[in-house]
Amino acid sequence: MSREETAYIEKLVAINRVAKVVKGGKRFSFSALVVVGDGKGRVGYATGKAREVADAMKKATEKAKRLMVRIPMREGRTLHHDVMGKFGAGKVILRSAVAGTGIIAGGAMRAVFEALGIQDVVSKCLGSANPHNMVRATFDALQETVSPKYIAAKRNKKIGEVTSRRSSGK
Repeated sequence: MSREETAYIEKLVAINRVAKVVKGGKRFSFSALVVVGDGKGRVGYATGKAREVADAMKKATEKAKRLMVRIPMREGRTLHHDVMGKFGAGKVILRSAVAGTGIIAGGAMRAVFEALGIQDVVSKCLGSANPHNMVRATFDALQETVSPKYIAAKRNKKIGEVTSRRSSGK
């Protein structure tokens, strides 16, 4: 293993035992939901299925590493703005927070934030609390976040013009 592979933060979110009924009885296999991040703004998630828990986790981890996305963060510790995400019946609200707040989130969302490297965030899950839906809704919300630098470039303005509060002139 190279040094870079060991730097990833791997969080097991859920394990599901699946039974397949066959002629001789039941065959059990396992499905694992894993979140992987580098703690510096990159995160990914995936599911893996296998006959053993360890194999399912390994498959999910390898797939999650391939599917990592970069999320812009403010000061490397929180989100740039409040955002809402949705997947299926699951909805999440993510709010940026001041330094020292910590991660205020449920199990599935907490795993995503810890792997991502966010230190201060307030979140609420509405609707479904299914871990798969929560992780996907959280990713939906995170992918909607944009940095002021990106918005300024898109509008051909300076970052200060985008981030400053509304001026008195219209």
